[in-house]
Amino acid sequence: MVYCAGCNERFAFAMEPAQCPRCGGDVALPDGIAEAETLLVRQAESGEVLSSVSGSCDVPAQPMADSGQLQTDSSPDRLLQDGIPEDQLPKELIGQRLHVYRVDALLGRGGMGQVFLAWHADLERHCALKLLSPRIASSDVDYVRRFVAEGRAAACLIHPNIVTVHAIGQTDEHNFLEMEYVAGRSLQQLLDDEGRLTPVRATALIARVCDGLAAAHRQGIVHRDLKPDNILLTSSGVPKIADFGLAKRVLQDDGLPSGRMVGTPHFMAPELFEGESCSPVADVYALGITWYLLLTGRYPWTGATISQLAHQAANAPLPRVREEFSDIPLEIAECLSLMLSRTPENRPRNGMAALQLLQAVLGQVRDLESLLREAFGEHSAITWTRDNSHYTLKVGLPDGRSQKVYLELDRRDTSQPLLLIYSVCGPADAGYFETALRLNSVVPHGGLAIRDVEGESQFIMVDTYPRSTVDAEEIRRSVMEIACRADEIEHLLTGEDRH
Repeated sequence: MVYCAGCNERFAFAMEPAQCPRCGGDVALPDGIAEAETLLVRQAESGEVLSSVSGSCDVPAQPMADSGQLQTDSSPDRLLQDGIPEDQLPKELIGQRLHVYRVDALLGRGGMGQVFLAWHADLERHCALKLLSPRIASSDVDYVRRFVAEGRAAACLIHPNIVTVHAIGQTDEHNFLEMEYVAGRSLQQLLDDEGRLTPVRATALIARVCDGLAAAHRQGIVHRDLKPDNILLTSSGVPKIADFGLAKRVLQDDGLPSGRMVGTPHFMAPELFEGESCSPVADVYALGITWYLLLTGRYPWTGATISQLAHQAANAPLPRVREEFSDIPLEIAECLSLMLSRTPENRPRNGMAALQLLQAVLGQVRDLESLLREAFGEHSAITWTRDNSHYTLKVGLPDGRSQKVYLELDRRDTSQPLLLIYSVCGPADAGYFETALRLNSVVPHGGLAIRDVEGESQFIMVDTYPRSTVDAEEIRRSVMEIACRADEIEHLLTGEDRH
């Protein structure tokens, strides 16, 4: 077992690693480390890990042999090997009735408790049921108080970007919290799966998270542990903030003020290391670090101890993101710097002010990923993949044929970037130039052009739109038209279905 001070997490490995598998920082042996409070959400039917969410659990993670990504094993044998008492195993609850709930499956568990997928018998719907460990409830009154505080704080927050808390109570020997069941993955899992996001997509996601945070701040509620693990994404990509009020305690080391600190050090504002209580501006700072992660795929700094991280947060200059990532616009970089100012007074004072700033930066430009979801969410014959800011759409056509359509940004005109939508038809045969010109006079979307593709001149069907004004319907019509036209021309030129 090793411990990462920045992530405030423990990890189990067959061999001791030199660096944290999540942030890349130095790790140490976890002597005296309290249980982490992270749960891993699993698919109820298969047990496959779906997402990682801050909560009241600690499932040790280990690297996969091939990819280096994290996986977990929360089987009873594995939990016993990690020193968790057998009486803490949740297996006896599966299939049982608890109050008005039928416990169906384990979503996550750890030293502090368990989270189950449950069926509400009265309302006839699924929910997520968080249960405190009976042992912890009987021995740690303060934790029970924090657990109740979390439920009461979150229950008054009704917002599309906040996980809804439905009920809190106690039955038999269990303290429970009933929450909305979000069948998706966390923002951290999105980062693990895809790496850094495009600037527009990252900013659009952060703006929606900030909308939920602003709603909490209007109610006088501070999150205290905002991070990608605590942000769930629905199956349609809508972010929802989870776990208000249940920030994890931080193991303090020498050189820091006395008293309890809570949170995740990578996301803690400089003033929190000095002993100040968490405030809305500290939440804004944590949101800024989350945004930085989405934009760059890494943390601005790491350290082997809490003191080192505190020193970095208070003294190290924020890395200049545009020097390494030229696709990040200047206005995004400047907004990020404001949110990550080490002086609290220089940051947006709360979620409402940060939201206004983010909306001003984002303007009317919608995230391209969300536009694709809106355009093709109901089209099972169209799928897409992303490579950085480039998208490849596979469009199914009649007679078993298919056509690939590509979406990318043309930034040659920096004042007005264009969205290019194109598909390869086949070799640019001079014998078809006149036909191509005639075709351009009749196609409603785009036109036939010649472009070098992998070193060869190819006919392509192409259409362009101003990136700032393109909408989902324009993308849908253009992609379908270009796919059909390009496939017809490819069949005419080659008789094949290569593209």
